[in-house]
Amino acid sequence: MYTTHDTKTRIRMLFFPVLAITSLFSCAIFENSTVILWTDRPEFALYGEYFNAAQNRYKVEIRYFEAPAQRLVETGEYPDIVAATWLTSASTRSLFRPLDDLLKKGDLDESSFYQRLLSLGKIDNRQYLLPVNFNIPALIFASSSRRGDDFAQPYSNPFTIEMEEIKEHGKAHNTQTGGVYTRMGFSLSTNDEFLFLAAILHGANFREAAPIAWESQALEQSVRYVNEWITEANTSVQMEDDFAFKYFFDPPDKLVNSGRILFTYMDSSRFFTLPEERRTNLDFRWIAAREMIPIDEWGVYYGIHRRTRALSGAKAFTRWFFTTETQKLLLEAEKSKRTTEISFGIAGGFSAMRTVTEQVFPQFYPDLLGRIPPENYLSPPNILPRNWISVKERVILPYLRERIRSSSRDDVRALERRVSDWYRLNRE
Repeated sequence: MYTTHDTKTRIRMLFFPVLAITSLFSCAIFENSTVILWTDRPEFALYGEYFNAAQNRYKVEIRYFEAPAQRLVETGEYPDIVAATWLTSASTRSLFRPLDDLLKKGDLDESSFYQRLLSLGKIDNRQYLLPVNFNIPALIFASSSRRGDDFAQPYSNPFTIEMEEIKEHGKAHNTQTGGVYTRMGFSLSTNDEFLFLAAILHGANFREAAPIAWESQALEQSVRYVNEWITEANTSVQMEDDFAFKYFFDPPDKLVNSGRILFTYMDSSRFFTLPEERRTNLDFRWIAAREMIPIDEWGVYYGIHRRTRALSGAKAFTRWFFTTETQKLLLEAEKSKRTTEISFGIAGGFSAMRTVTEQVFPQFYPDLLGRIPPENYLSPPNILPRNWISVKERVILPYLRERIRSSSRDDVRALERRVSDWYRLNRE
C-alpha cells in the first residue's frame, strides 16, 4: 500500500515529463517561423531573398527604416533581428540578447572575424552584437600608366600613404598663372570629411560619454596642422576656395584624370562603386598614420532582439549569413544582378569576416589584390552615441570649417558649448 508521500512522488514522476513535453510543444506552436529583420541597408532585401530560397523552414521579412537604432529606442517596437548602423551605443546594445551560445557551439567561427570589430559588440565580455562590415579612407590619383612621365609620382608604400607625403606631392603638383592656381595637388578645405579624418589621425578620439567626449589638445593640434599645411602648400584657404569655385564643377575623379588636381579623397565604398570605366585609370592608397588605418563610423552591426518571437529562425539566419560560403554567394549574386554598381561588398563595405575580405573580395574586386590591409593596421572608431551622425554633421564639421577659416581660436564659438547647445535643443 502506497503512503501519501509515495503517491505524490509518483504523480510528480508522471507529471514532469508531460510538463516538459507540453512546454516544448507550446514553444514550437507559439514561436514564429517568420523572422522580422530591420535594417538601414537595402542590400539585406537580396540577402533575405536568398535565405528564403535556400530553405523552407523559415522566412525572413526585411523592413527598411532610415534609423533603426533610433526607432528601437523611441517607439518600443521590436523586430527579431536588426542589422544597421549605430547599434553599439549604450542605449541600443542592451536591447539585444547574447550570442555566445552560437559562438561556443561552433555555429559561428569567432576567429573568422576581425577581432577589434568584434570587441565593439561586447558588454562585460559577452557578445551581444556581431560586426557586418567596415570602410576605410582612400586617397585617389591617376595611375602612372594613364598619366605618363609628366605626372608619374614615386610613392613610398605600395598600399598606404601618410599625411606628410600627401602634402609634399600635392604641393609639388601646384601650378600658378598670374598669381592664380590652375592646378592644385590637394585642397583640404573643400572636403569636410578629410578635415575630420585629420582630427582622428591626430588622436581627437571622439567617443560616447555624457554625451560626447574628445581629446581637446589633439583636436587643436589637428586644426593647427591643417592650417599650416594650407598655408605652406596652397597659400591660403581663400586660394583653395577660389580654385574650387573655378574648377570643381566636374566630378573629382575626372579632375584627377585631367591633371587639374593630383589627389581626391573618398572612402572605400565610394571608390569601388564608381563606374568601372571611370575607375580604370585610377589608383589609390589607404590613408594611414603610424601604420594605423582608421575605420569609419558607419559600420553595420547585427543583433537578435532580446524579445524576439522567432528565436530559432533568427539563429538560423545568423548561422547562414555569417559564413564565408554564404557571403561569397551573395557577392556573386550582386555581381550577376549588377548591384555592385551601386553597392560595394557586403552591405556596402568590406566584410567584417576577415576570411571573406582577405580571400574572397579580391576575386570580385581585382584592384584589391595585394591591397588588403593587415588586420593589425585597422583601427575601429570608439563607441559613439546613436545620434552621432547628426552631431557630427551639424556641430563638429561646421566647427572645423570655421576654425580653419579663422585667424584666432577665440573668434570661434567653443566646440564644448556647441555640443551642449545642440543637445539642449535636440533632446532625444
